[in-house]
Amino acid sequence: MHIIDSHCHIDRVDVDKFGGSVDSMLAHAEELSVKEFLCVCIDLEHFDEVLSLAQKHPQIYASVGVHPVELEGKDPSVDELLKLANDDNIIAIGETGLDYFHVEQESADWQRDRFRRHIAASNQSGKPMIIHTRDAKVDTIKIMAEEKANAGVMHCFSEDWETAQAALDLGFYISFSGIVTFKSADALREVAKQIPADRILVETDSPYLTPVPNRGKPNSPAYTYYVAEKLAEIRGVSVNEIAQTTTNNFKNLFFSN
Repeated sequence: MHIIDSHCHIDRVDVDKFGGSVDSMLAHAEELSVKEFLCVCIDLEHFDEVLSLAQKHPQIYASVGVHPVELEGKDPSVDELLKLANDDNIIAIGETGLDYFHVEQESADWQRDRFRRHIAASNQSGKPMIIHTRDAKVDTIKIMAEEKANAGVMHCFSEDWETAQAALDLGFYISFSGIVTFKSADALREVAKQIPADRILVETDSPYLTPVPNRGKPNSPAYTYYVAEKLAEIRGVSVNEIAQTTTNNFKNLFFSN
């Protein structure tokens, strides 16, 4: 069995909780059949660390982007994103998107502008996007459509079926995290039943959002297995089938060009 964590922040995982090194953390993940990882950048101040992980470990890929809630660091231009993305280890642009949980919609023009720049970098580079949306589903889809975003993934999806359908119609994939295992996520599980098999991905978003049965403990990419296990239960298929399907989908999204 081969599972890919399509979204994690390995540079931020407390490796002391998983054997004391990145190598030991990756070995732990392999014990649970999680064998490849997309380490996602959220600010340029730590981009070199993210890229270095991908350069040192052939099973780790990387992205470049600035998260919508990052305020203190560098806010890149399209050209700057393109320059940083011009590396074979960088397979995606993001994570990017909109987040109105901490920022009022009315005062978030800077966030929407940043999102548009990331979409432009994705379109020009041909590298898919990793999209974060929180309390901003309408504007997220609206800007994706306006800017002709056409390749990527809605990461850590926790929205309704209408939003999922709109993203699917734009050609995007839907990725589920540990949230789908939470007791409170019945509505999300209903959405997970409906996503076409060829558009579904799995992730941990580690070190955040640890899935059941380890909720409340530190998260690791290894626990993508439990997300896959829950999706298999929801969709009435085997874990092996979810593993194979999501691995194929990851390769189709990020390596088909």
